[in-house]
Amino acid sequence: MDRSIALRGLGTLVLCAAAAGCASVAPVPYSEMASSAYMAPDKSDASGRVPYRYSTPVDWRAYNKVILDPVVLYRGKDHQFGDMSDKDKATLAAYMQNSFAERLRGRFALVRERGPNTLRIRLTLTGAVTNTPVLGTLSRFDLAGAVYNGVQAARDGEGTMTGSVVYGVEIFDAATSRLLSAYVTKQYPGAYDIKASVGALAAATAGLDKGADALMAQLN
Repeated sequence: MDRSIALRGLGTLVLCAAAAGCASVAPVPYSEMASSAYMAPDKSDASGRVPYRYSTPVDWRAYNKVILDPVVLYRGKDHQFGDMSDKDKATLAAYMQNSFAERLRGRFALVRERGPNTLRIRLTLTGAVTNTPVLGTLSRFDLAGAVYNGVQAARDGEGTMTGSVVYGVEIFDAATSRLLSAYVTKQYPGAYDIKASVGALAAATAGLDKGADALMAQLN
C-alpha cells in the first residue's frame, strides 16, 4: 500500500514538473557574448535546441586545422546557472573542453597558431541545470512519468527532472578573425537515457557530448 501511494505521489510530481517546466531554461542571445548582436532567431530550427544563430556561406572542407580556445565561463547577468556552485561550473567547463577537442581531433589538426585553412572556435558555457536526485531516475519508471517521457522521447524532447546545458559557439576564420558562424544552443540527453539521469551533472555532460557531435555534423 505504501509503495502504491508513493508511486502515485511520484506520478503527480512528474506531471506537475512536466506542466511547469521544472528547472528548465531556454537559451537567450547572451548580451555579453561578442557575437550577440549578429545572432537572430533561427526559424529553421524546429527542435528548439538552437533558437539563435548567425551564419554565412562557408565551405567547411576548405579548413583542415582548428584552434580551440579555452572554454569561457559566462559571467553576464543573463547567465543561466542558477545557484550552481563554481566547482560544478568548472567541472562542466573542463569536460566541455575535452569533449569538443576529442571530436574536432577526428576531423582537424588541433593547432595553436593562426594561419591559412584554420578555424578558431570559442565555446562559452552560459548555463546548466542539474538532475533532480533520485526522482529524475524514478520518473522514467513511474506510470505517469513513463507516458510523458515516452512522448518526449518520440519528439526528441526534454525528459522530466533531467538536467541540461546551454552554451554559445563562435567560429572564426583564424587568419582574418572574420566571424563565420555563431549560435546558442540547449542540449540534453534523450528522455529515456537512464544513465544520464544518475548523478547531478550526468545530463549536462551527456548534453555536451551531443552538442559536440552536432558541431561536427555542421563542419563536415
